[in-house]
Amino acid sequence: MHEFGERVFHVLPRQVDQTVAAALREWLPGVSWSRIKKLIAGRYVQVSGNLCLDPARRLKLQDVVKILPRPAQAPPTPHDVTVIYLDEHLVVVDKPPGMTTNRHRDELRASARRRQLQPTLDEVLPHIIAKIEGKKKRYKGVPPPVRAVHRLDRETSGLIVFARTGEAERGLMEQFRKHTTERKYLAIIHGYLPAQTIKSYLVRDRGDGRRGSTKNPNEGRIAITHVRPVERIGNYTLVECRLETGRTHQIRIHLAEAGHPVCGEKIYNRPLFGEPIPDHSGAPRLALAAVELGFIHPITKQPMKFEIPLPKDLTDFLHELRRRARQEKSSRAETKEPPSA
Repeated sequence: MHEFGERVFHVLPRQVDQTVAAALREWLPGVSWSRIKKLIAGRYVQVSGNLCLDPARRLKLQDVVKILPRPAQAPPTPHDVTVIYLDEHLVVVDKPPGMTTNRHRDELRASARRRQLQPTLDEVLPHIIAKIEGKKKRYKGVPPPVRAVHRLDRETSGLIVFARTGEAERGLMEQFRKHTTERKYLAIIHGYLPAQTIKSYLVRDRGDGRRGSTKNPNEGRIAITHVRPVERIGNYTLVECRLETGRTHQIRIHLAEAGHPVCGEKIYNRPLFGEPIPDHSGAPRLALAAVELGFIHPITKQPMKFEIPLPKDLTDFLHELRRRARQEKSSRAETKEPPSA
């Protein structure tokens, strides 16, 4: 704990390109540089919902900086990455939440120090592979890089495939481009959503600064998500989402715009141009996981299919929602008036 409590700050136009440390010193007058750096190093600072460990991170206009009352969970390490399948052409892994698939364009020139603070999956994976194959191969210098052919959001966990060769990369990317891969996600959402197919055209800015849907098909890229409820739990539902297309943030956008945002969602939490839906679920993070992945091996042409269970943190969250739902049902039953004679 610290003396500041929970504080939220919105970046002003004049603060764009300032470091997060400089902005915090402005927002917290009288607080020393060393105290600011200790807050950041102690995992008390988030930028737009993501843990910030770099005091030199530059801010953007849309960033929201939050001081947490308690330290955030430590970021994932290479030990949290599980290799599901590996051959000389590709690798399938279970990505932990909190780890970015690869560097965004504006981070490609990040310092080595910043990269060490929060390494991306494609940066740590070659070293993990090298350890696995160490007895068979002797790498000289830096191990060969892996090639991302699709992505998972930072807070989304689950199955993702990387190519290890150019030929495999081309073959896998062609399948993702043609939408012939199989991808199933499980999400825990607010409210109840019956089985349906959500189809819209997604744009980078739907009019409020966020990615989202447009009514003009000439402006966006088609996005199709097939949704099926799996279990209704009080005011929440576990749903299965199958992607027919794979646009950026597609599932999160479609569910939010339908009025049922994913629990733990910090960005897409409102219907299209509607009011934000408050999240009282207590989700440990974005309640979304990629649990099934299928494709044709780009070299052997054999069908490949991988399935994993819902991760422990979300399973524990489901158990808690079930407990709360039983408790609420019991309370309603106890307060219900007896039938009249």
